[in-house]
Amino acid sequence: MAAIAAATPARDLTQDQPGARDIPGLPRFADSVIIGYRLNEFDRSELPTAKWDDRPGNAFWAQSIKLEGRRTRLLYLAPANASSLEVIGNYRRALDKLDYRPVFQCSGFEECGKDVARFYTDEAHGKKFTDSHLLKSVYSGNSVQEPQIYVAHLSKPDAESYLFVFAAFQDNYADSEAGKRVAVFVEEVVARSMQERMVLLDAAELARGIGAEGRVALYGIHFDFDQASLRPESRPQLEQMARMLNEQPELPVFIVGHTDNQGSLEYNMDLSQRRAAEVVRALISNYGILGDRLTPMGVAGLAPVASNASEEGRTRNRRVEMVAR
Repeated sequence: MAAIAAATPARDLTQDQPGARDIPGLPRFADSVIIGYRLNEFDRSELPTAKWDDRPGNAFWAQSIKLEGRRTRLLYLAPANASSLEVIGNYRRALDKLDYRPVFQCSGFEECGKDVARFYTDEAHGKKFTDSHLLKSVYSGNSVQEPQIYVAHLSKPDAESYLFVFAAFQDNYADSEAGKRVAVFVEEVVARSMQERMVLLDAAELARGIGAEGRVALYGIHFDFDQASLRPESRPQLEQMARMLNEQPELPVFIVGHTDNQGSLEYNMDLSQRRAAEVVRALISNYGILGDRLTPMGVAGLAPVASNASEEGRTRNRRVEMVAR
């Protein structure tokens, strides 16, 4: 074992991790080095909108937003003479220039939460890099001092970008060269563009699908992550559903919620039923469709149209269907 350890070269902490790169357009703090980098083309994440909950038995943000989209995580080591306040100020000014809007910011344990570093150190929260002992040991033990957080949002016609920056003085018990300085965790989640998310079927297309196959799959109905609440971008598809139903006043339909296979069957059955019921509620209350024409049903992931082995397949399986009754 000693021979193997001796043959393993030490990480050069003066150079960026191979293949790592800054988030486009967002400059790093001067002379910082990237030691951790991960890009997922599609992933889920949770970003804070309030302090870390320090009440006994809790280990989560007091308030947060759940997102899905392209996710980038970086870990930087700032130069030894930099303070966390100086680092976070640099990011705040850079994001202001890029027209990002502040969502949440805090400074110190009183504002950010006494155990705020647990968002990284506890693997259950999905932030920690686990590639090496060096990366696992960032923000080691109780070494964190002067925590700073800045969360910001930028809305564009084709994208929604959220950025989470955490800077704190810390030690690293796995590698002293990475300790006794500020470490900076940066995460960006870019939600899929409206065009990518919106697949709008007009009333005529809905009628053709019902007439030809007795059912039609809708991908223009969107819900908040892991919730049954409809997102505003669902409105155009709901309007077309209502128009088709008004044009065929004798047609009763099932509104069927479908999920992928992530999570338990029992949970997804309940979620898909609640989502179907929410679509029915919207059609009744917002568009005047008679309730006895609409029957909500949830079938979880029991009727997939693609393999759940890939994110592309799971995305196709998460849908709402109209089925002739």
